[in-house]
Amino acid sequence: MSAAGPGLSKQQLLVIGGGLLLVLPMLVVLGMGFGFDPHKIDSPLVGLPAPVFELPALSDQQPVKLASLQGKPAVINFWATWCASCPMEHPGLVQASRYYGEQVQFVGIAYEDKRPALKAWLNRNGGDVYPTLVDVGGKTAIAYGVYGVPETYILDEAGTVTYKHVGPIPPQVLKAELDRLL
Repeated sequence: MSAAGPGLSKQQLLVIGGGLLLVLPMLVVLGMGFGFDPHKIDSPLVGLPAPVFELPALSDQQPVKLASLQGKPAVINFWATWCASCPMEHPGLVQASRYYGEQVQFVGIAYEDKRPALKAWLNRNGGDVYPTLVDVGGKTAIAYGVYGVPETYILDEAGTVTYKHVGPIPPQVLKAELDRLL
């Protein structure tokens, strides 16, 4: 019998100990991730003025500027026709737009998409209730730090970003954030 214990050699104990030293830190890091909400990604824009944009409207190609949204809270939703979860999110945004009416401005910004596909998608999924802007080249999405679509930004009446949501925004979250601003 060895001095290290019954049935285990010093070499075996070193291998087991070394393995534990490798595995335990990885388990701690993985465990920390369980409390993380993947839809809650902190944005450096929260608390700052929203990045300025001027984008053509899908309906008439007239330019729409961020400045035109100031004066009341605004919801800016980045989306695309190729986005798998956007059709699930869109009805909630349409309903909220109708519910808040003139109190809140809603704008959809179509990311990396073509006009004919956008128009067909809107016709299939509840129409163009609020303005849809076309982000040609994706420069506005880059300025906002969009990771993927859908993403929603909520601005106060002064144009400051107050909230960012990654993924489809649940209607109750949207309502809570807008009610807080009104």
